[in-house]
Amino acid sequence: MNQNGIYRMDYPDPDVIRVKNTYYMVTTTMHFMPGCEILSSYDLLHWEHVCYVYETLDSTPSQRLEGENHIYGKGMWAASLRFHKDTFYVLFVANDTRKTYLYQTKNILGTWDKSYVSGFYHDASLLFDSDDKVYLVYGNKEIWLTELEKDLSGPKENGLHRMILNDENNEILGYEGAHVYKIFDRYYVFLIHSDAHKWKRIQACFVADHLEGEFQGGDIFDYDASYLNQGIAQGGIVDTPSGDWYAMLFQDKGAIGRVPVLIQVTWKDAYPVFHTSALDIPTLLSQSTKPFHHYKRLTASDDFRWEETSANTLKPKYVWQWNHEPNNNLWDIDAIKGCLFIRTDKICKNLWQAVNTLTQRMRYPACEAYVTVNARKLKEGDFAGISAFIGNYAMIAITKEKDKYFVCMHGKQTEENTLQPETNINFTPVEYARIPITDEEVTLMVRVDFTNQKDSAEFFYESKGYFRKLGVTHSLYFRLDHFTGCRFGLFCYSTKQTGGQAEFMNFVYV
Repeated sequence: MNQNGIYRMDYPDPDVIRVKNTYYMVTTTMHFMPGCEILSSYDLLHWEHVCYVYETLDSTPSQRLEGENHIYGKGMWAASLRFHKDTFYVLFVANDTRKTYLYQTKNILGTWDKSYVSGFYHDASLLFDSDDKVYLVYGNKEIWLTELEKDLSGPKENGLHRMILNDENNEILGYEGAHVYKIFDRYYVFLIHSDAHKWKRIQACFVADHLEGEFQGGDIFDYDASYLNQGIAQGGIVDTPSGDWYAMLFQDKGAIGRVPVLIQVTWKDAYPVFHTSALDIPTLLSQSTKPFHHYKRLTASDDFRWEETSANTLKPKYVWQWNHEPNNNLWDIDAIKGCLFIRTDKICKNLWQAVNTLTQRMRYPACEAYVTVNARKLKEGDFAGISAFIGNYAMIAITKEKDKYFVCMHGKQTEENTLQPETNINFTPVEYARIPITDEEVTLMVRVDFTNQKDSAEFFYESKGYFRKLGVTHSLYFRLDHFTGCRFGLFCYSTKQTGGQAEFMNFVYV
């Protein structure tokens, strides 16, 4: 933990609330499923997994990764999390379906009821007002306030609907990422935008005495914590039981993704002041509402001895997410042996198209993971292994060719470090190295270094008790093609014929 960082992994667009003595936070999960993860904390410093709001979204061909369809860089964005009259609400849009989703539950560990809100509301934030009226604040450049029907099904007929802010002259990034609150009987809208002349996240806040009044304010936080001019902004604010306030924002950290940052907030004349000083961590810890709680890890090794759920179905451990909606007919485990099986039923040109890639977030500043892969049931032209899973991914895999086994290192070339998304998903990855092996089973490893955006990945295979590097050191880039931080990804895909199967054992996260 650095002076302002919390857990240095890809958890962007945080929204945070407190319900009695527990803090809850939701963040963007994009195309990964199960999706819309909620974490909990008792001190705002340590967090653990609570639940995923949905297992699958709408099961479209793109969400199922059918053929060349995909939702990389899309899926669910920037959820709003609220608790009102004993009910949890989560609202977000999906940029592939162009729908607005509303999930609600009275038991955060139970089933979430799904519905839709008529319309599409970019980076929307829910406000339950004291008069039982409900509003959304949302938009990009133009920020709108819209009153909803009481059942939240859509805009209220003849209800309040007005543009409250306009940042149309900002060609880099206008106001977005709205978070709206009613505090001290005033209405606060927190937003992120960029410096109009160069990219940098900046936090803004506007205040009005009533929802039909003028929202006044501006920039309140322009700070990068001495990290490469990468500003810190966008997120929610929350109070502690003792009356202190904090903001959970995030910072771009290169290929590791967008990392949450906790900032102290005070008030001056009922206006928020975001502080650049280091957190008073001992005080925060001493104010924990459950000081002896043991937090479950957000990443973990795995022996693949998963347990069945109450519905007699298998589910990966909570640290894992599939790259898209999984095909549950194409994976299984042997809990006695400690083995995960991934089978194929489509021809792929690259790792982007591989169904059932199983992923875990990586950690800043560096981490590594290895896994044992058995290739005895691979078909000709199959690849199975472990990857640094991001838009311009790289991987190490065992493959079969003319009934012989090889270990190879592949990567997707990126000509330049640019945010612009990939337009061609039918690319052929570059093979940087290939060696023959005599055994059908091999242990493969990925090692990454994100220090000060070094953003490099190296790949190793085990031979005679030692890990030996294979191929090049691959540069990783955060881009809009996946719009997520780099992850470890276990995969098996076919390039010539379907029906192959790989076995994965003993995943170790270091």
